[in-house]
Amino acid sequence: MIKKMFFALAAIGFFATSCSNDDDNTGSTTSDLTLNLQGLETLGDDYVYEGWIIVDGAPVSTGTFSTVSSAQTFSVNSEMLNKATRFVLSIEPAVDPDPAPADTKVLVGDFSGNSASLGSEGIVADFSTASGTYILATPTDTDDTNEASGVWFLDNSSGSPAVGLNLPTLSAGWVYEGWVVFDGTPVSTGTFTDPAMADANAATSPYKGTAGNGPGYPGEDYVMGSAAGIDFPTDLKGRTIVVSVEPWPDNSPAPFALKPLAHMVPANAADHTAIAMGAGPVVSVSGTATR
Repeated sequence: MIKKMFFALAAIGFFATSCSNDDDNTGSTTSDLTLNLQGLETLGDDYVYEGWIIVDGAPVSTGTFSTVSSAQTFSVNSEMLNKATRFVLSIEPAVDPDPAPADTKVLVGDFSGNSASLGSEGIVADFSTASGTYILATPTDTDDTNEASGVWFLDNSSGSPAVGLNLPTLSAGWVYEGWVVFDGTPVSTGTFTDPAMADANAATSPYKGTAGNGPGYPGEDYVMGSAAGIDFPTDLKGRTIVVSVEPWPDNSPAPFALKPLAHMVPANAADHTAIAMGAGPVVSVSGTATR
């Protein structure tokens, strides 16, 4: 009888101890990580943002989100969060078989105490010295009456075509894209990574003429078809020209948040004449991560 009572009491004590430990763990296993973000825009339907903390040199996911708001809060393993030295925000496929972060990283910052200041300059590129020049011309057709319906990012002020865009080399996972904004709707001129080369759709553009692909620089002739409710050719004077930075791959029809160069074509702009661009509306995105 004494042995039975001893084992019963021992079992009760073990059970109580186990329950107490579980309760303690439940209350302390996760902590809040709050992101306050400025400048981000909604991605295409097939992509999401994903946060990562860097712990002992390795990335640990903090969760994904697709709805962009100023504040996002996630529950993260407390031990991992306390040990984290850096926070990174990436763009990932919504259905993602790869557990590692994608190349397309948009924000980064090191923790100092309980917060990290996040910025895009150190992970995408620094656009503080970006500049650009373009001309109005339609070299892909033989009609010289519609020269104001094409834009090419080149500088011909010396008498010969030269590179028109002074842009930094982008990190992996990013490309540049040119745009013309027609009555509030942006229409792409094509994507590129090297301002000294033609863009990716130089040979396949649905808007260009049939007399070639144009000069070996980014740009577009809007001389065939239509877009944004406008039939081509048209007149680009008074329209806004934009160079954006896009995640790659990207299935959003709109420009991404980063737009380092922009310029409204002057009403009196001359064809085949170099026109300087100005700084765009968004040269960086930023935020904070607080644990």
